[in-house]
Amino acid sequence: MSSETKTFPRLSIIIPTLNAEAILENCLASIVRQTYPRDCYEIILADAQSTDRTRAIGKKFGAIILDDHGKNMEEGKRLALQHATGEFIVFVDADNEITHADYLELAVKALAANPQALGVESYYLPSPRMSSFCAYLTARLHISDPVCWLMSANPHLVARAGDVERWILPDGTFSYPLGANGFVYRHADLKAVQANEKFQDTHVAMFLMKNGQREWLRISGRGVHHYYIQTLGKFVQKRRRATVHFLRVQEEMPVNWMKEKPPVPLWLAAFYCVSFFGPLWHTLRGLIRDRDARWFWHLLTCPASVLGNAWGVWTYQRRGKGPRGNRLIAELQVKQDLKKQPSDQP
Repeated sequence: MSSETKTFPRLSIIIPTLNAEAILENCLASIVRQTYPRDCYEIILADAQSTDRTRAIGKKFGAIILDDHGKNMEEGKRLALQHATGEFIVFVDADNEITHADYLELAVKALAANPQALGVESYYLPSPRMSSFCAYLTARLHISDPVCWLMSANPHLVARAGDVERWILPDGTFSYPLGANGFVYRHADLKAVQANEKFQDTHVAMFLMKNGQREWLRISGRGVHHYYIQTLGKFVQKRRRATVHFLRVQEEMPVNWMKEKPPVPLWLAAFYCVSFFGPLWHTLRGLIRDRDARWFWHLLTCPASVLGNAWGVWTYQRRGKGPRGNRLIAELQVKQDLKKQPSDQP
């Protein structure tokens, strides 16, 4: 190892995968483009028995492949954490693309310089490889579901020093789904809340906040392109799967950020989504504030969210409980892809 790389602490980049060949190479390519030295990080794929080229793509980029036999993505992340050797942990999903080559380097330096912060959150930025619908969901809502968006408290900017921003939630609430898609943690902090035993995606940050680390960081204008889903129809299917996944996880550990004093209760968020007038108000507000026509998607996505979530509850009641639902999450997987560019044509 060179004297230069000795100044970089080791990272473990954790990616849960399942039949992700259409999007994984784009994700991994964005990781290896990072200015962070390649011999200072490991890529760990917790693969849930993919039957496509996912594993071959991972090996192409030098990833460690773990066999994930769990019932959900949370178990894959727990498995990867048990094998991680890095001082810092980066959670990346296969549908992510890191936007800037210096993101990981800046994030780790910022977290090392701010011991009071629990981690670094990504901005979700639009990409030419997104449909307008996907860009609305991720870049405009940031939280890719109108119901969750309404139930999330608005974080406050505490201070800014160069590219590093410090954020905090209002007092009295922990209702914010923090901790996925390019999020960077200290490994020691994750061990302190036993994340390798009880990892639940966005709830680890909540545990850390309750332990006193209420602040987190963002790197201005940097983060990930989150290719959550490209079409409204697939969004409904993905909300179905997400709801089943959520209810399955609740069987093991009934922790729920949406019960941590949200600004709007679940029933009211659902009512808003089907009311038309609420979504219309936010659509007009977004159009005026951002001058972005993609806000028109809000009118359709709000009722679609309620439909998908209700479908998920129905599916869980019929097929998702107990051992018989162990493979249901995999069966409900929705195919994700990237919007084709002219350069992609033969």
